[in-house]
Amino acid sequence: MKYVCFILLIWLGASPLRAQDSTAIRRDTGVAPTTTDASANDLLAGLSDSTEAQPLLPHKMIFTQRAFWGPNGLLRVMKIAPLTPEGRIHELKVRRTMLVMHQIGGFITLAGFVAQGILGAKLYNAKGQDYVDTKVWHERSATFINIAYGTTLALSLTAPPPVVGAKKGFTSIKLHKYLAVVHLTGMIATNILANMIRDNPDLKPYHRAAAYGTFGAYAASILAIAF
Repeated sequence: MKYVCFILLIWLGASPLRAQDSTAIRRDTGVAPTTTDASANDLLAGLSDSTEAQPLLPHKMIFTQRAFWGPNGLLRVMKIAPLTPEGRIHELKVRRTMLVMHQIGGFITLAGFVAQGILGAKLYNAKGQDYVDTKVWHERSATFINIAYGTTLALSLTAPPPVVGAKKGFTSIKLHKYLAVVHLTGMIATNILANMIRDNPDLKPYHRAAAYGTFGAYAASILAIAF
């Protein structure tokens, strides 16, 4: 009987400890989800803040892009292209289309340069009626090149800006742009000299040098991004 009473006393004393431990476990399991939810909310808030802080336009843009597509550009002021996330998505699609057309125009213009070079070389050695006919085709080819070149250039200068600015360091795109400055200068010089030759034939060698230099810079600018 004494042993039975002793066992009962031990069992009754241990029961509150088990009950206390069980309560502690329930309290811990009840607090953990609250902490997890708070962390998730903080994380989502951080992501929302970073998304809202991301600029819609790159910091650096060429002057023509800023004139049309900048925060205070012509298209923004006229409400034609409001600066919104949805609007920028549409602008990036427009940019892609314009740059594809720019590339196509570049190859068409390059073909015109090749034809113009052949006609120019023939013109220097032509005589009589052959000279007259070749000169007509040479002038037509020059008109075609000027139109194709101007259109291709306009597509590049007026395309909407990208999401981010240019990458740091030397890239093929930067080489393409540097060479564009060279062949644009050459185009201007070639056209000026072409008009001056009529009154001063001695300028023909300079006209030829400017034309070949322009062709070389233009071909190199295309190769820089094509391969």
